Amino acid sequence: MRSKIITGAAVRACLVAVALAGTTSCENIFSAAGDGEMRISFYEDGISTRSVVSAADTNSFILTVKDAKGKDVYHGEYGAAPSSLMVSPGKYTVKVASTDFKAPAFDLPVYGDCQTVNVKSGEVASVVLMCRQINAGVRLLISRDFLKVYPNASLFLKATEGKLLYSYTEKRTAYFNPGSISLMMSDGAKDKTLLTRSIASQEIYTINISVAAGQSEQGAPGGISIKLDTCRVWNNENYILGGGGNKGSSKDSPYSVGDAKNMAGTEDVWVYGYIVGGDLSSSKASFAGPFKSKTNIVIAAKSSEKNRAECMSVQLTAGSIRDALNLVDNPSLLGKTVYLKGNIVQSYYGIPGIQGLTEYQLK
Repeated sequence: MRSKIITGAAVRACLVAVALAGTTSCENIFSAAGDGEMRISFYEDGISTRSVVSAADTNSFILTVKDAKGKDVYHGEYGAAPSSLMVSPGKYTVKVASTDFKAPAFDLPVYGDCQTVNVKSGEVASVVLMCRQINAGVRLLISRDFLKVYPNASLFLKATEGKLLYSYTEKRTAYFNPGSISLMMSDGAKDKTLLTRSIASQEIYTINISVAAGQSEQGAPGGISIKLDTCRVWNNENYILGGGGNKGSSKDSPYSVGDAKNMAGTEDVWVYGYIVGGDLSSSKASFAGPFKSKTNIVIAAKSSEKNRAECMSVQLTAGSIRDALNLVDNPSLLGKTVYLKGNIVQSYYGIPGIQGLTEYQLK
């Protein structure tokens, strides 16, 4: 069976379902005393939506049923699965996926879900898996002015699992696992991070890329029911290279701590927050003086924050910025607002942080 997925203005999708259906009779169901049964069936329900996208043959979806020890009860194509599974009492993990997705790829939306079902002796278990798109898409729309200013540069999208070159003529959607992705530009000598975003499952993120007016290259820097719901969230963002209004580009448009925590890999940007502590270690931070370390401080979105996980760490290297911001010499800065320009990193002392400070401003 092949299903067509239709995405639309209502951002709904065709529902494809796998059901492990129950039964009203217990006669001849159980192959051994205390066993339970799982029966598998498919159904689909079409809903009119935005545009037609071809989905994988539902018979080729990979269905996996594992017991509590991680041993496969069934693993293979849904179309080849037995109509009835007899299992011993216990907990089982049931997982379905349209394909095995490990690295970024073009035009490869993946659908699936995973849940746990508890099978009791002499009963039919039931669990519903709402299978939606489980990866995220990114599209770049590159303006003509950008092509004129940067004819020899290349753009690529980078994530933990790998990266994809996005040519100026590329029209396909790039798919990634949920998480942090960065838009990079290479001019042959150096790779520059233009922006970093956190993307979620079901999102199709469109980035419109242009340059600021007058910009030149030299000046630029059991009873299991599985439904596949292709409902997508379409997000759009404009990015103007060299434009002063870009988030993080100045003290007038800085990232908040909440924003910055999702911007790992972004360099030379402004972040603002409250100085709430220091004396960082791999597992702790001090939120009250007297302080002992001059090499770091902690900032947060609230001046009253005492939860280390809600904060960002800040490295203070030797020099005038350390002299001005460290809490050993400047204990009165605790609770003050600070604007910092530097590079956002995924982890510094175990939490998102800022390193390589070049400027600051206290308020």
